[in-house]
Amino acid sequence: MPAPGDLPNSVVIALPRGGVPVAAEVARALGAPLDVLVARKIGLPGRPETGIGAIVGDDPPLFDQRALEMLGLREDRFGPDVARERAELSRRALLYRGDQSAPRVKDRAVVLVDDGLATGVTARAALRHLRRLQPARLVLAVPVCASETADEMRAEADDVVCLHQPTDFRAVGLWYDDFEQVSDDEVIEDLHAHSASMHDS
Repeated sequence: MPAPGDLPNSVVIALPRGGVPVAAEVARALGAPLDVLVARKIGLPGRPETGIGAIVGDDPPLFDQRALEMLGLREDRFGPDVARERAELSRRALLYRGDQSAPRVKDRAVVLVDDGLATGVTARAALRHLRRLQPARLVLAVPVCASETADEMRAEADDVVCLHQPTDFRAVGLWYDDFEQVSDDEVIEDLHAHSASMHDS
């Protein structure tokens, strides 16, 4: 992770839900504000946990074109999935952020945090969304990831920090002692707790 002094005027942005507890620790270490960017994975037919695409905000869906070609799938096959995930994205964004405007990103150091990277398609969509907002520096930080995915993310972010890149990666959850699903209530609690600590400091 870049040293705090290397990231002046920074903001830490989590990919909820799993990225929020990790991002809260990063934001605390940097003394930076914490916010969320809601992204939704579009899963493979019959294997929803395997990401083939992702959506962020109002952006069009981003698909892993290489995977689509290998599997003989077309983007238009996922229309119902995209509509369903966009509805869930809107629900979560309203729940987590209410009527608060998105954090200012332009000319700031932005640290995007998730709990880990498998295919990386959700992180890629989020990084491209943030890049269009013209941050001064864009950092992707995760505790664990597939090494090939980390290499691919270096084309999207200015820095990629991945603490553990096991050769037998397989799935993010295998590298956690406790990988229970983070709840909406936990996300909201972490965001409110960090905001309160920033105001008190």
